[in-house]
Amino acid sequence: MKEKLEQLFYFGLGSALLAKEKLEQAGESARDAKEENERKAREFFDQAVAKGSEERGRLKDEMKELLKEAMDELGLATKADLEALREELAKQRQGQP
Repeated sequence: MKEKLEQLFYFGLGSALLAKEKLEQAGESARDAKEENERKAREFFDQAVAKGSEERGRLKDEMKELLKEAMDELGLATKADLEALREELAKQRQGQP
């Protein structure tokens, strides 16, 4: 009887220790998975920011080109055109009394 109680005690102790080890392993696995997911998320975020920045520059250039085309079609004066006109007016005013 004593031997059976002793075996039962060791069985309980061994089971508890095995369960503890399994929980520790599961915790480590979960922590490793979390760290990997965080790393992947940071990597994705950085790639998305870089891609967005590239696209912003491309869109900005496209918009400028479209605006230039629209201004040409509408016959609108550009900043350079207005500056040239100002210079011409200033020359004419200087030449007149």
